Amino acid sequence: MTSAATPAPAPKKDPMKSFRGIMAGTLILEAIVVALALPVVAKLGGGVGTGTGYLVLGLIVALIGTCAVLKRSWAVYLIAAIHVVMVASWFAMTALGGIGVVFTLVWVYLLWLRRDVAKRMAEGRLPSQQG
Repeated sequence: MTSAATPAPAPKKDPMKSFRGIMAGTLILEAIVVALALPVVAKLGGGVGTGTGYLVLGLIVALIGTCAVLKRSWAVYLIAAIHVVMVASWFAMTALGGIGVVFTLVWVYLLWLRRDVAKRMAEGRLPSQQG
């Protein structure tokens, strides 16, 4: 009679490492899209030297800087906070709020995928854990 079920063997490759690459790529893509709002701010928002311009620049820096901390357990909370600010900026610049809504939906999907991979890894169902 066996006592407790043995845990699933760890995968040979860390699947979360490649997932962090996807997250970093998404953050960089998002920073590029947000940076494309700068010409709009320059023409319609009163200029880059206004509060809206500084908001856009701050979001760009935050998105790129977050790539450096993706290994940390609190990185997802930082990403969520950035998106809350971005969606809340709807009142300052509608296009920026729209970008925030679209990328928030992208992140919801990515985090759902991450949870699914972690669940499969715990159950030992990843292809790298087989045989």
